[in-house]
Amino acid sequence: FIPHPFKSGERLYYTGDKASYLSDGNLQFHGRIDDQVKIRGFRIELGEIEAVLQAHSSVKEAVVLVREDYQGDKRLVAYVVGEGSVREWREYLQTHLPNYMVPTNFIEMEFLPLTPNGKLDLKALPILSEQSAKNTVYPRNPLEELIASVWSQVLGIGDIGVQDSFFELGGHSLLATQVVSRLQEVFQIKLPVRELFEYSTVEALSKRMDQLRKGSEKREIPPLVPMERGNNIPLSYGQQRLWFIDQFAPNSALYNMPMVCRLKGSWLPEALELGWNQLIERHESLRTVFYEEDGHPVQQIQPYIF
Repeated sequence: FIPHPFKSGERLYYTGDKASYLSDGNLQFHGRIDDQVKIRGFRIELGEIEAVLQAHSSVKEAVVLVREDYQGDKRLVAYVVGEGSVREWREYLQTHLPNYMVPTNFIEMEFLPLTPNGKLDLKALPILSEQSAKNTVYPRNPLEELIASVWSQVLGIGDIGVQDSFFELGGHSLLATQVVSRLQEVFQIKLPVRELFEYSTVEALSKRMDQLRKGSEKREIPPLVPMERGNNIPLSYGQQRLWFIDQFAPNSALYNMPMVCRLKGSWLPEALELGWNQLIERHESLRTVFYEEDGHPVQQIQPYIF
């Protein structure tokens, strides 16, 4: 209960619901105040995802929540009561919502549990680790076993079947990059990230990797070694884009990232200065300057002179 904002001495029950009065005196429900979440930099309205999902002809009820995996990463999980399939629901959402609003996990439910007062019982909803695999076909050869093992390490789940989709298990583009990096290191083959999107099951990826190992695309990946820096280094495409934007809007703070850090307790300014200088010495990007030469932007790494 909270104090009434307009009537002194009275109190109101804080429901957390968002609503507005219509001209006829009825209330129009707009979702929950706590339904807006932020995942990987995107602000997301859970109610919007639920509304689109419930518009599918095979969906009777649906609720979308934010769950954390074993690494503490947030992911969208949809609990659905309906007659369709997970693949069907996912593809439907992908055609109606941005990719970052499509849940990474779908859990099929016979019904949504409710509390005695008719509210959704969040505590009664199953968590991801409680979902047992149905009709799971486990890895049948060493290659499938190794791929499944890598997926298990990256996704933080066990019992991965060869027909399970990496993305339906909770994978996304950032985790896909980790998987590809580990597989390339083990098998010494060139494996673009897009291959995992196209061959998203252990079985399909295993066959594709077997082709790459046996075919002409197989090659040794040279080890990473420090490269010698020349005087001037050309800009990457991303750097060129920002350079041209700066030419049109000089001194704009659009891409600046200001931050204030309050230091409490006893500390030594000399220690802070030493740590800061070591950071600058370690990372070339903090010593890189940009200028124009013969009408073309170039970058140059300044020597460490502190």
